[in-house]
Amino acid sequence: MTDAPLRASQAPTRADTDLLHEVSDRVRWIAAAMVDAANRGRPNSSGVKSGGHQASSASMVEIMVSLYFSELTATDRVSVKPHASPVLHAINYLLGDLDEKYLPLLRSEGGLQSYPSRRKDPDRVDFSTGSVGIGATAALWAAMAHRYVSARFPSVPPAGRFVSLLGDAELDEGAVWEAVADPSVPRLGELLWIVDLNRQSLDRVVPDIQIARLRGMFEAAGWQVITLKWGRAITKLFSRPGGAELRRRLEDMPNEEYQRLLRVGPSEVKQRIVGRSGTGELTDLVDSVPAEDLARAVRDLGGHDIGLLLDSYRTVDTTRPTVIFAYTIKGRGLPTEGHPNNHSALLTGDQMSELAKRSGTDPEDPWARFSDHSPAARLCTARSRQLARSAGAPGRAVAIPEKLSRAYRRPISTQAALGRFLVEIARAAPELAERVVTCSPDVASSTNLGGWINKTGVWSVATRPDWFSDDAERVLRWSEAPSGQHIELGIAEVNLVGLLGELGATWSRWGERLIPIATLYDPFVGRALEPWSYGIYAGGQSILIGTPSGVTLAPEGGAHQSITTPSIGLEQPECIAWEPAFAQDLEWTMLAAMSRVGIEGGTSSYFRLSTRPIDQTLARLPENEILLERRRRQAVAGGYRLTIHEPSAEIVTLAGVGAVMPEVLEAADVLSERGVTAGVVCLTSPDLLFRSFTRRGVLGRADGDGIIDILFPAAHPAPIVTVMDGHPHTLSFLAAARGDRIRCLGVAEFGQSSDLASAYRRHGIDAGSIVDAALSLTGH
Repeated sequence: MTDAPLRASQAPTRADTDLLHEVSDRVRWIAAAMVDAANRGRPNSSGVKSGGHQASSASMVEIMVSLYFSELTATDRVSVKPHASPVLHAINYLLGDLDEKYLPLLRSEGGLQSYPSRRKDPDRVDFSTGSVGIGATAALWAAMAHRYVSARFPSVPPAGRFVSLLGDAELDEGAVWEAVADPSVPRLGELLWIVDLNRQSLDRVVPDIQIARLRGMFEAAGWQVITLKWGRAITKLFSRPGGAELRRRLEDMPNEEYQRLLRVGPSEVKQRIVGRSGTGELTDLVDSVPAEDLARAVRDLGGHDIGLLLDSYRTVDTTRPTVIFAYTIKGRGLPTEGHPNNHSALLTGDQMSELAKRSGTDPEDPWARFSDHSPAARLCTARSRQLARSAGAPGRAVAIPEKLSRAYRRPISTQAALGRFLVEIARAAPELAERVVTCSPDVASSTNLGGWINKTGVWSVATRPDWFSDDAERVLRWSEAPSGQHIELGIAEVNLVGLLGELGATWSRWGERLIPIATLYDPFVGRALEPWSYGIYAGGQSILIGTPSGVTLAPEGGAHQSITTPSIGLEQPECIAWEPAFAQDLEWTMLAAMSRVGIEGGTSSYFRLSTRPIDQTLARLPENEILLERRRRQAVAGGYRLTIHEPSAEIVTLAGVGAVMPEVLEAADVLSERGVTAGVVCLTSPDLLFRSFTRRGVLGRADGDGIIDILFPAAHPAPIVTVMDGHPHTLSFLAAARGDRIRCLGVAEFGQSSDLASAYRRHGIDAGSIVDAALSLTGH
């Protein structure tokens, strides 16, 4: 999207807002009834409640109705806060985008997900949410991803606004502020965030009055801030004598006191407002308002005033992002309205009957639509047509080679090989390179992306001057323009993987396939894990590269040491974890990973790389083309054997991963000198090996799944020593491959700064430790 102005609707009339409030009542009822059906309308033999969030949904109703039934266009995309999932489904039902059969099936198998899911719900969901705060920022990264992909491919359809609806408690999530503060964000005028400021979290009423601090933080980041605290009905009271004092009294109340005011009867509201310090004007004002009207007035918050919401949308500055703080009441319109413990509370049968009566519905027919030809029904039909999206045309197919022609002869690390690989594909496979976009959190040069950046440039929302372009001593050229193919973020790994997920979803959102590759220091994969996993769950396919890894970067010590990342990669759904030892393996596995990204049924990949240069002759690549192709197929399947003797001759098998392969091969030579024949297995992906292991005996197993039987043939058992620069339990499953005795060597303690040899000895992954483990297992 460019900075074109947003749609400006006509000022709403009283009839318009009355109709939208009628729709709101029906949406509120259907949302509550869905949760009720999930908990009281289905058999439950487990005793575990289905749950749901009737109160959290109720506070969002007017905001969402004002958007979906008046403001949004077909090109807008909306991220809905997790606990408002029933509201989204109720709206989609009234718009004809959800079959009635799903309404009783919230949180049931084959039904509606607990939180909005782009891939698993049957109706239209633009963004998966559920990871608090992460789903809200996804719309921001989607806006940036659309800017990137539309600048490169003219076929990409235009986008409208990227709207995030989030709860105020989500603003406690640090990921929100990392995203808000990113330097590129102030130029994204298509961003609109609406905060449901109901001042309650799961456990409590949020203490103190925080709006001034929140406003200041957004404004400091360059956002437009709009606050909708009071509706127009109570605002009229504020203009009368004593009104200024009434407003001051209500706004000075702690959140807890205001919430308590909502729970008392109408006759007590006046007394609590006036208290002991009220003046005669304030007393006269509240005395002049009937008790029932006064009770309604104190509930008249901006987030429930549909006319005010619609007016506010037209004041949005389209040259920068906007956040609207819309004050609401949690549980609005429900018997649990404003109760401090209403977060997960479920309405009773009597309370549901009361709500049905107030909503003008029949609890015996909970899913009734509006009467045919009624104004509300006509509105639903009209908005359904206006919000309809046409299916986008698929983008061009991308040819991805299985190998390149480059030879690797000199010692090189896998991290350096990555840099050379990216430069090589720009030369050898330009159509593939056109789809590649790299990202890093201020570590591009230290993760060997410099050559790629020099060739392709840095992406920016707008072209920025390069003041060092005439500096002859500069090695890294930093040319920023919308045509660049590297996106640099600040030191914020959560932002990195958030953007990565949305760049990896452009094939399904906009019809153009990208292959996003992100580099970060491997110790910080854990920091990015939850949002990275969220992005994969939401449909983003990408390649994450953790480098350098393990204690191999010995001088850096424990602060830059990764221990658990190998098992993290193995355990992450819809992702393949790789840890190649040699440059040729990196090339093959990286191309294989690229071929799986940005397609229906594709997968993400995680690569664990090293800065340790390794002699490439140790890979013992076959010269025969047939055998070389066999090696490639095995490398992309998970591993291969490096020894020339048959498995039947082995007394012990050494299985290594990544940077420790020189020590594994050295140990094999030492063992051979002592008359102990050791087989050597080089694993490129313990993850794929584990999958092969778990698929044994599964009907319909695909060809190629049997790599574990090739590497560890059942007919030739032998004790196994596994070695890796990571936690040793990652490969412990190999003991069950043939029922062998096993010794797993790896890193299980924090390290300290040292030279490489000392680090390997300290953690027991040096050649001597491998030999000792092998001899102990074999009894030699």
